[in-house]
Amino acid sequence: MKNLSLLMLVLVFLTSCKKDKEAPSQTLNETVDSSAMLSHSGNFVSGPFGTTTGMAEVYKQGSTYQLKLANFNVNNGPALHVYLSKEAMPINFIDLGSLKSTMGNQVYPIPSMPNFTDYKYISIHCVDYNHLFGYALLN
Repeated sequence: MKNLSLLMLVLVFLTSCKKDKEAPSQTLNETVDSSAMLSHSGNFVSGPFGTTTGMAEVYKQGSTYQLKLANFNVNNGPALHVYLSKEAMPINFIDLGSLKSTMGNQVYPIPSMPNFTDYKYISIHCVDYNHLFGYALLN
């Protein structure tokens, strides 16, 4: 019985780390509309579970916001998401969706009108294991 439990635990771990759960790794080159105004930005800092580089830039156009990850690069991992968060290690956050790619320029819509004095971090976070891969403090 003990061996069966150990085998099941190993199988769960191996299937949760399958490659198909990782973000694509092709270089993206998405852009923000040229009429949008840069409102906040910050440089990425690596977290304990990944090397992360690039910039987070928040643009405002009319009453909408978009996040651009510029010259972005991060180690791959399972179920990586992009969060707009009140903390670097996200506890109170807005999920902007799955990471589109581990490198390049990519744009994410920001829903509603968050208060950027409260939501001042962009975090790259592994949902499955609650691991922080990197973050940027928005100024």
